[in-house]
Amino acid sequence: MEKNQRDYQIEIFTAQVDVSEYLHTCVNAEEFLECCKSCPNYGKIWSCPPYSFHPEEYWRQYQTLFLYARKIIFSEEQIKQNYTPEQLNIFTNRVLQNEKQDMAKQLFLLEQKFEGSISLSAGCCQMCGRDNCTRKDNISCRFPEQMRYSIESLGGNVGLTITKYLHQELLWMTEGRLPQYFILVGGLLKK
Repeated sequence: MEKNQRDYQIEIFTAQVDVSEYLHTCVNAEEFLECCKSCPNYGKIWSCPPYSFHPEEYWRQYQTLFLYARKIIFSEEQIKQNYTPEQLNIFTNRVLQNEKQDMAKQLFLLEQKFEGSISLSAGCCQMCGRDNCTRKDNISCRFPEQMRYSIESLGGNVGLTITKYLHQELLWMTEGRLPQYFILVGGLLKK
């Protein structure tokens, strides 16, 4: 476990799985598309459905999925604290944004090491900033070379992925309280 300059700790988890196995065990594009439809990002961010391609076809372009997860571990003090909804929103947005950005940098570095690979982000793309994607205006992506899809946007079950391949468990916030940790999951698809 590494201590960082932030007010929480990070543990890194990795695993590698054949894409064909992953498709069989963790991908259900139709089910997750239905979940995506209830998200405010649906149809408004280029990294989110609906797509002009079928997600399973996207997966099948690759042979191996390298999973990369960050477990964000909060202190006892943070876990015991009661937060207002606004405080919790500000705190979690800061923490998740910092870790998603750092994770994206690490995955982009891995892309450079493996020709023909592409990373999968933890959550939706935010290259243009929150609520500033050009999709809502039907304009092409500003940063197509940097925009990445997430596992869940391509029909992957992140909860099952975390349990089956990373041997961890998702935890959720309760009203006004942080869980012991959050887990962000991304990956690298390799040819």
